[in-house]
Amino acid sequence: MVRLGVVVDQIAVIRAERRGKEPDPISSAIQVEMGSADGIVATLRDDRKFITDRDINLLKEIINTHFNVRLAVNDDMIRKAVSIVPDMVTLIPSIEQEALTSEGVDVVDNYDYLVEIIGTLHASNIVVCARIEPDVKQVKAIARAGADYVELNTFLLSQAQDLNEQTEELEKLRSIAIAANKLGLGVSAGGGLNYQNIKEIVKIPQIEEVNIGYAIICRALMVGLERAVQDMTVLLREMKSNTM
Repeated sequence: MVRLGVVVDQIAVIRAERRGKEPDPISSAIQVEMGSADGIVATLRDDRKFITDRDINLLKEIINTHFNVRLAVNDDMIRKAVSIVPDMVTLIPSIEQEALTSEGVDVVDNYDYLVEIIGTLHASNIVVCARIEPDVKQVKAIARAGADYVELNTFLLSQAQDLNEQTEELEKLRSIAIAANKLGLGVSAGGGLNYQNIKEIVKIPQIEEVNIGYAIICRALMVGLERAVQDMTVLLREMKSNTM
């Protein structure tokens, strides 16, 4: 079965709207794990606008599954990662204006720095992933740089307006997933995935994990967070069985 990482960023976005203490990403993470998710994903921005240091520190303490922290590619964020030691760090571009990133890291233009960063994280026994666009130059570069995983950015797939556009994006993702696998990288996917388009992603056998936040939080408004996560895990299980 494809593993499910639930992104709790949107919980913190809602909390920030009222500048209060609720809803709390920590208690939400507990419900997510009760819903049988395989891991928790949280994005720590430079400005700490949504997920905070307190959130990250407490999540590290209470999570019983897999803890994946998304961080921007800079020295301050890497020092923070080394102090936390999550199970995985996913490298993403710096986030300034938008609520959540929808882009991948430009590995080609930042190659030397990424080699240094990845070495630092590996020295602390942290598994390293990088969110990349489905581009062959990017996947080859991140493999050379020494990463363990790639998270293929599926945002453009989620924005596809018609079947032809969707098919084109799926083919890009499929070909890069195959390339990443051949280069020895683990493959995950994330960015705009939901209960509908996930069915096509699961058909790509090289994808081991999907990271989903917004769609699950939206469904949770109707059925509760634990149930929303359960619905996604059941869907992933059923889709994987149908492709075998």
